[in-house]
Amino acid sequence: MQPTWKLEDAKARFSELVRRAREDGPQRVTVRGKAAVMVISVEDMDRLRPEPETPDWLAALRASGLGELPLPERDSSPVRYPPAIDKPARSVRRSPR
Repeated sequence: MQPTWKLEDAKARFSELVRRAREDGPQRVTVRGKAAVMVISVEDMDRLRPEPETPDWLAALRASGLGELPLPERDSSPVRYPPAIDKPARSVRRSPR
């Protein structure tokens, strides 16, 4: 069974809690007598839950066949922006009740 710390003790002796987690293994912290959290080292965490592999998106796209879809020709005309608005936006007035 892992060493157990009351929350108050864990807060007061946090540096020791971290040191023990790194040297001795996982440390259990309780709140009002019930197990709340475990403090574990990064090495233990990496061992328990390794980093997921990064998917190769380009390979997945090529394998999907979507890369073979015909695309329309790109329009080479210059970009046109809408003309500036000359008048301010209309304000909304509330009618008295």
